[in-house]
Amino acid sequence: MAQARRILLKLSGEALMGPDSFGYHAETLAGFVAQIREVAALGVQVGIVVGGGNLFRGATGALSGMDRATADSMGMLATVMNALALKDALAQAGVPARVQTAVSIAHVGEGFERDVAVRELEAGNVVIFGGGTGNPFFTTDTAAALRAAEIGADLLLKATKVDGVYTADPKKDPAAQRYASLSFDEAIAKNLGVLDTAAFALCRDQKLSLVVFNVFKPGALKRVVLGEDEGTRVRNH
Repeated sequence: MAQARRILLKLSGEALMGPDSFGYHAETLAGFVAQIREVAALGVQVGIVVGGGNLFRGATGALSGMDRATADSMGMLATVMNALALKDALAQAGVPARVQTAVSIAHVGEGFERDVAVRELEAGNVVIFGGGTGNPFFTTDTAAALRAAEIGADLLLKATKVDGVYTADPKKDPAAQRYASLSFDEAIAKNLGVLDTAAFALCRDQKLSLVVFNVFKPGALKRVVLGEDEGTRVRNH
């Protein structure tokens, strides 16, 4: 039985690239959709915040001399494009989905409205939130924590390329060990870099449980939702 009634999945733009260096990798995207469909079939309500790093990253634009607010606005538009791509992939797999955006773009997606989002989730639709928070200087990690709190999610799931949070970088240190669980205070004290500071603080203050897991493992999302030993769970205590 699923351990969560409603989840918010944070999916990075880079994840959509798969092994490619830009854009979308069809097989990888299909794998994510299959996992989302599997969880939705359990009756779990699924919200998604998607990043834009496969198309444009605001922080990178700022490093090249672009005004940061302008660069972040471009990054927000990239996340909307990814939200539309994900919606299309879900629709082709028979999974009903809606796009809500934090930036107003007529005929592309609805503006974000909490009550409408909750109604859509309760109706069985996957709701994809594009546009980040709608403000510059905030990451999509923060947008994910914010949307999770707003829709009353039971779990915030951060999809990554590793099996969870480790004592050290497992690619550099073969002795690194995965944490099965830890507290927000432990993660902050150990400077584990699970989320950016603003997102982390929001999760802790709103008592929002977080799971970091490897979305590239087939069935991993379902195992997390079922409460199995998958990824790392971060809680207040």
